[in-house]
Amino acid sequence: MRKCWDNSKSAAGDAPMEPNDLRPVPASVFLGGVQIAPATVLAPMAGVTDTVFRRFIRNLSGCGLIMTEFTSADGVLRAKDRKAKRYLHFYEDEHPISAQLFGSNPDVMAEAAKMVEGLGFDLVDLNLGCPAKKVVKCNGGSGLLRDLPAIGKIFEAVRAAVKIPFTVKFRAGWNDQEIVCVELAKMAEACGLGAVALHARTREQGYSGNARWEWISAIKDAVKIPVIGNGDIRTPEDACAMVTQTGCDAVMIGRTAASNPWIFRQVAQYTATGRYDQPAESDRYEMIRTYFSMLIEEQFPDASGKMKQFASWFTHGVPGGAALRKTIYEAREASEILKRVEEFFEARLGVAAATTQ
Repeated sequence: MRKCWDNSKSAAGDAPMEPNDLRPVPASVFLGGVQIAPATVLAPMAGVTDTVFRRFIRNLSGCGLIMTEFTSADGVLRAKDRKAKRYLHFYEDEHPISAQLFGSNPDVMAEAAKMVEGLGFDLVDLNLGCPAKKVVKCNGGSGLLRDLPAIGKIFEAVRAAVKIPFTVKFRAGWNDQEIVCVELAKMAEACGLGAVALHARTREQGYSGNARWEWISAIKDAVKIPVIGNGDIRTPEDACAMVTQTGCDAVMIGRTAASNPWIFRQVAQYTATGRYDQPAESDRYEMIRTYFSMLIEEQFPDASGKMKQFASWFTHGVPGGAALRKTIYEAREASEILKRVEEFFEARLGVAAATTQ
């Protein structure tokens, strides 16, 4: 799906956009006092954006801001919560980096934000977008979208608690009958937040259907703080189309980054030159081997499970990828998985693979 070809120039039904009509993704954006350059953001994704994946994306270049997995504010305050500690672990080469928190208690959120600031994060973000039932039933994530006064109290408490920029990522509303994104964005601006990010779907949609970019436009028209657009960016053309159609100040990319980690570099190339490189099979081999090696070096908990999780994304489009995935799924140890990946590609690429040693 190349969304820039599917969306019209305006709601009036103009002809589909052509490449020459597209505006580039901005070179930079300031979120509070933090400069993000280029104006591209790796979306926070549960089970994906751990420190290994974040550094992996950072090393491929082109991504202006990376974000943690969404982390429970309650968990941050529990000294023995190892999962929260792991989620908030980062290295110096990850800056600028934002920690995303979720929760519904303003005081707890404020204290957790203080801890995040103390850990050295550049920004703190509030999650109002997660549609998972277990999060929503605790009045977290998108569950709060039905209680704007409660969101306002969280905004005020966190803003008063920290000096680093405070942002929020949210969905358009609970469903098509309860769209609150413009009102929520105005409230965020009034409470002193540094930026808003909209995943242009409702909670009811989950990750299905099409993102409604017109909601991003509506927010951009309503507030003066930076607006980050998220949803259905699968190609560099899509990123530029979103900027063109909505006027958003930055673009956020999520699921595409897991299957195409080069997407940020491609967006930067396309913005600068109007073209971008497609990875060769040898590039994909180097990418898989690098990420899997980083998991092993980090001594990541259940590294083999993480490798198997990513195998289906990373091997997409690889000739013979089904056979490779089968050998990966059958392996038990992380080192064995890496060995099978190396054997598979070296058999296919021969001397070309050896030159990447």
